[in-house]
Amino acid sequence: MSLINVTNLTFAYESSYDPIFENVSFQIDTDWKLGFTGRNGRGKTTFLNLLQGKYEYSGNISSAVSFDYFPYHVEHKEYLTLDVIEEIYPEYVHWQIVRELNLLKVSEDVLYRPYASLSNGEQTKVMLAALFTKENRFLLIDEPTNHLDMHARKSVSDYLNKKSGYILVSHDRAFLDDCVDHILSINKTNIEIQKGNFSAWWENKKRQDQFELASDEKLRKDIKRLTDSAKRTGNWSHEVEKTKNGTRNSGSKVDKGYIGHKAAKMMKRSKNLEQRQQSAIEEKSKLLKNIESSESLAISQLEYHKKQLAELENISISYGSKTVCENVSFTIEQGERIALSGKNGSGKSSILKLICGEDLQYTGHLSRDRQLKISYVSQDTSHLRGSLSDYATSSGIDESLFKSILRKLDFSRLQFEKDISTYSGGQKKKVLIAKSLSEQAHLHIWDEPLNFIDVISRMQIEELLLEYAPTILFVEHDRAFCENVATKIVELEGIQEA
Repeated sequence: MSLINVTNLTFAYESSYDPIFENVSFQIDTDWKLGFTGRNGRGKTTFLNLLQGKYEYSGNISSAVSFDYFPYHVEHKEYLTLDVIEEIYPEYVHWQIVRELNLLKVSEDVLYRPYASLSNGEQTKVMLAALFTKENRFLLIDEPTNHLDMHARKSVSDYLNKKSGYILVSHDRAFLDDCVDHILSINKTNIEIQKGNFSAWWENKKRQDQFELASDEKLRKDIKRLTDSAKRTGNWSHEVEKTKNGTRNSGSKVDKGYIGHKAAKMMKRSKNLEQRQQSAIEEKSKLLKNIESSESLAISQLEYHKKQLAELENISISYGSKTVCENVSFTIEQGERIALSGKNGSGKSSILKLICGEDLQYTGHLSRDRQLKISYVSQDTSHLRGSLSDYATSSGIDESLFKSILRKLDFSRLQFEKDISTYSGGQKKKVLIAKSLSEQAHLHIWDEPLNFIDVISRMQIEELLLEYAPTILFVEHDRAFCENVATKIVELEGIQEA
């Protein structure tokens, strides 16, 4: 056991006036399984980069262990997996790698296949196996669940539960609960560490918020009283200044020397009082700032003239000679929230694209009216660039509504001024979701909408779907989200290799 000590850490990017961290201090035990949470843009990945020494900062970070980052950047994906492992860890021992792969339920034969031919889940597991065989290392695991199906997430969480000595960034509540024993959270005004899994931390967080909210009314009354008093003091100072003009309201002359001396004393006194009042206002205001804003979202779907919006009968989809799914049948009826489930590669995204009208090679029967309006959220965010205003205009949506939704999803006013291409992965996904919520549609189709999105925003979106009960077909591997939201689950089996 050893400690990672963070003392008075302060860091800001060169292009920003606002610090990401300011005089932050805490300790991490290197035996912990540490979950790392916080809203998008709060600095989770930045902190991992600071641990690795990638940026200059003020303060001090000391540790007796070295850090390894996941995902490791693989330069030559065309190499055999065994060669990629050697690149990650040149001193690896073969039997140790095989042991780790067995724990991750991965066959040894992946070692002799090109790394590029492995699925996302297999690549994630191979990388974790290589990194965990290293000695005296503390792993910085940054969102390993993105694009992993539920089966892969379960095997990875089971594996991590048997390990220790890592920071895990994840927004999947169930995943965190399965494999962490402490939570490091970046809040609005501080960073704190608590013992327990995510659910325990969240319950504590809600209790703290309730306590703050109970004090909220009194604090706001105190702030208003102090603000009004500060205004009166300011007006008093202003009136004293006016006496220097040398006349009273009556128009009679006054002793300017006497008034000047009196005004100077009163001005000094009023300024001191004003400063004390302002300090008191700021101190009391700080007490209100740590409650995470998670205002309710809204969705307004168009009414459709039929109960049934679409029907698929024995659909099989192919890309050239490769069939990705076959004999898929289900209906979409108004008010249903359908989760399309299955392993990666089972054709889920292809089914969504087919319903959206994409020209795919398929057999079977798809029934869908031409006048059905669909709002689609894709997995891909690489096309996002330019200003939010231009994006709203080109998308044909109301800019005020679009930005209002983003504000509720924790976008700052400063974020509105930046190019979308500079946003984090989670912020880009929020742009797509805000666009979808701003569109007039009969049916919403979302393909892995929660990738990279912080857990509080996930809960907001979950509450939205439960409250407004829109008709939606979605693919999502967040187990808690699916269990809470879906009214129907359609399981795709995928194609069995001969």
